[in-house]
Amino acid sequence: MTERTLEALGQRFGPSYRWLVTITAIIGTVASILSSTIVNVALPDIMGAFGIGQDHAQLLSTGFLAAVTGTMLMNAWLVESFGFRATYAAAVGLFLFGSVVAGVAPNEGLLILGRILQGASAGMLQPLMTQIVFQVFPAEKRGSAMGIAAIGVVLAPALGPTVGGLLVDNYGWRSVFFLAMPVALLGLAMGLVFMPSAVSPQRRRFDLAGFLLLVTGLLALFMGLSSGQREGWGAGRVDAELGLAALAATGFVLWELHTPAPLLNPRVFGNIGFAGAFCVALIYGASIFGSTYLIPLFVQTIQGYTATRAGLVLMPAGLVMVVVFPIAGRLADRLPAWQPMVAGLLLFACSTWLLRGVDTDVPFWTLALWIMVGRVGLGLTMPSMNAGALRALPPRFLGQGAGAINFARQFGGALGVNLLSILLEQKTELHAQTLTPTQDGSSAATLEFLRLTQSLLRQDGVPETELLGGSYDYLARVLAAQAGMLGFRDSFLAVTIACLVALLPAMALRRRRISAA
Repeated sequence: MTERTLEALGQRFGPSYRWLVTITAIIGTVASILSSTIVNVALPDIMGAFGIGQDHAQLLSTGFLAAVTGTMLMNAWLVESFGFRATYAAAVGLFLFGSVVAGVAPNEGLLILGRILQGASAGMLQPLMTQIVFQVFPAEKRGSAMGIAAIGVVLAPALGPTVGGLLVDNYGWRSVFFLAMPVALLGLAMGLVFMPSAVSPQRRRFDLAGFLLLVTGLLALFMGLSSGQREGWGAGRVDAELGLAALAATGFVLWELHTPAPLLNPRVFGNIGFAGAFCVALIYGASIFGSTYLIPLFVQTIQGYTATRAGLVLMPAGLVMVVVFPIAGRLADRLPAWQPMVAGLLLFACSTWLLRGVDTDVPFWTLALWIMVGRVGLGLTMPSMNAGALRALPPRFLGQGAGAINFARQFGGALGVNLLSILLEQKTELHAQTLTPTQDGSSAATLEFLRLTQSLLRQDGVPETELLGGSYDYLARVLAAQAGMLGFRDSFLAVTIACLVALLPAMALRRRRISAA
């Protein structure tokens, strides 16, 4: 069979080939990423179906993101060893299989396994898209191409909850796992036609030891965080799991420094601009995935939205990103990378600061507007972050750099969802403990609340012997809702602070530009 190189395919399909292969990569990536957040609006239904708590339910999000992180660094070796075509086809096939497993899962264990398989495929697909763009577009057009390609990367998780909400309310929670399968099948068919199959003449040895250390560290870290929520942070199991994570992470770094064929080449961090973009990508991932996890949960549990309405509140922000990303891509070609990154981070920090003021009465469109401000910021940040990071690297590190920057974003997302879930639970409990002693019956406002509640219960025909207990039960639920609302406020404040901290590494790209000049 004739070797299908990029050059041969370019001659066969003409100037339009660069867009055909880029769109192919985008379709596969969108199909896999769509599943990253679409499950968020289905969590209450899944928790009810399997009788699980939030600590187990969050594994559906973090298990996906952890799998993305674990397989992402394999991308460079897979492409060099088997070519774009085989890597793309295998990844899309794995996604389809994982979707079926999750969609028909009879218990939470198989459901989580299906999510992990979906995440593993997304980890292989995302860096591939970046590599394709940098292979087929000239340097002066890569920023614009990344801006268009990035629409799918962030639009999919932004719109996922909207579509997922409609499916959950009308067809049940299982339907969300089948939504992206037609898109994935289309991507698979296009990949067999447009993806090049040529492999690198010098195949690197796979860093199996590094991969096992990385996977061990990730699994131990996320298991430790989940166990800490369930069993308490002083439990021996939690200490053992987090200790194993620390040992595996240390072993991974030391091994990558000495192995001749590293999974993640430490030399890419010798460039201060790339290192700064890597740090920004960590916080970027935590911000977008963390906020996309918090917002549907807030409007459903505190404001009583349906799954459909919870998804719709994110839709305007997703549509705005369609406009922002091409503009951001052009800015990435014309401006120093640090300028759009700093502007974007400041906008997102402003958005989460506004969300810090949420309460049970915030109108739908006010909430949607606050979210839109943040998504404009994220749209400005991503193309410059990717293009600025890879622009500084020599061609031989392109695959490593693409994998590393996507690894940072996804690891940040998995870690952000976990840490925000922990923070939300702890802050909610703290506020509940603070509010409860204030309702000791001596407050005039509390007594009036109980009197009015008993009056309403009496009108509903509740017996006199149950009025007092019913009024106190309702008071307890009101206090729980208030404590939850305050917990969400604290969680959004944490995201604001993280975005402001990210300004420091973003400025590293400015220092690099000055020193180069």
